[in-house]
Amino acid sequence: MSSFEVYSYFYSLIIKSMAKFYTSITKRLQSFIEKQKMFFVATAPSNGRINLSPKGMDSFRVINENRVLWLNVTGSGNETAAHLLEKNRITMMFCSFEGAPNILRLYGKGKEIKPNGADWNDVVSLFPETPGTRQVFDIEIESAQTSCGMSIPFLKYKGERNELNDWAEEKGEEGIKEYWKEKNTTSIDGFPTNILDN
Repeated sequence: MSSFEVYSYFYSLIIKSMAKFYTSITKRLQSFIEKQKMFFVATAPSNGRINLSPKGMDSFRVINENRVLWLNVTGSGNETAAHLLEKNRITMMFCSFEGAPNILRLYGKGKEIKPNGADWNDVVSLFPETPGTRQVFDIEIESAQTSCGMSIPFLKYKGERNELNDWAEEKGEEGIKEYWKEKNTTSIDGFPTNILDN
């Protein structure tokens, strides 16, 4: 193979892997999502800090081509809830750490479903029972984008961490609610999360 042919081959790969937009989650994109062990969530208020968090566990479900659910557990902050109340926009990103390179971003708007919400039993039943479950985010996908991901390293999945589940089980239901009251009622920029509202 000549140097020109090699160049042409790699150029065609780059062109094929350039960013592509979708108006919905295709079956191929859904299959990619379901193989990933982690994803990233980004939100931001109109003024204030951008929040970007990695997520794991078995906490993501594609419901249809324009709707996903994400089960969120108790953590040190509650930025997503505060940001969606203040400026309803959210981006989720999945990266291929094994196999062919790929990055997928999902763009949309979300609403929080709490344990006392009318839809709670319907949505939480789609996930494994998880200690410290705080809310489920119901997200309407407006668009999706794939890009090459050729700079992303290979990483090997070794299993889930259990420390957060152990902590939540030790806290117990009442202890978790006290933690929400102490740590989860406002964002780091002071925006309310309404975590304690019925």
